[in-house]
Amino acid sequence: MEGRIELVPEVPSPPQPLNVLFVDDDAMFREVMATNLADEGVNVRVFETGQALLDFVGRHGTAGYDALLLDLKMPGIDGIGVLRRLRAAGVRLPAVFLTLYNEEAHEQAALDGGAVDFVDKTRNVNILATRLRIIALGAKTQLGPEPAPVVIGDLTLHPSSARALWKDRPVVLTVTQFRIIQLLASRADQDISYREIYDTVHGAGFAAGDGELGYRVNVRSLIKRIRRSFEAVDSEFDAIANYPAFGYRWRATA
Repeated sequence: MEGRIELVPEVPSPPQPLNVLFVDDDAMFREVMATNLADEGVNVRVFETGQALLDFVGRHGTAGYDALLLDLKMPGIDGIGVLRRLRAAGVRLPAVFLTLYNEEAHEQAALDGGAVDFVDKTRNVNILATRLRIIALGAKTQLGPEPAPVVIGDLTLHPSSARALWKDRPVVLTVTQFRIIQLLASRADQDISYREIYDTVHGAGFAAGDGELGYRVNVRSLIKRIRRSFEAVDSEFDAIANYPAFGYRWRATA
């Protein structure tokens, strides 16, 4: 029809493929995860034992690979043991742990072992793929000059590498926890709702927990772990304030 303008939808560019080394002792889970990640543009080389991964790296190195995906609990050498041996050998690929053991002690052990993230095996594979991309991009960025850090009072954020410093001391955070701090601190002294914090982690509209407001329990747990990480470097840390029944705020003047 004359005068009619048809809008052609913009087709987004496909994400760059990632190459990941993945070890898990569960054959079925290993196959399903590798297939699903491939659908998300993540190329996976799989190993059934930690020793098999170590042997491969010993023979071929890690050139061309972007990240490690490690099962936490495995017979023989577990995921943390694998990562420690790789780090001792000079391998610096960012590592993500997959596990069904979502207790804080396991998460802390993974982070202390040199991991950059800790993901429950039940999470959607597209979220895992997104995290791997963020982590791999951050690692690559560190090879060149990093953009200027963001400084908010005693907090320093390095967005490209998802690193945080409090009073010039490094704070151990997962990528998810870093994103929450980045959200709160970027709007310092403003109240951020539970829902917005939750959406930052899981995406808009994602539902979890018992009841309509069940996501609040998830957010409270995340904030509790974040506080503990900051308190580990400063026992008097109190920059995260709770607004009861609404959410949290970052106190810039803390």
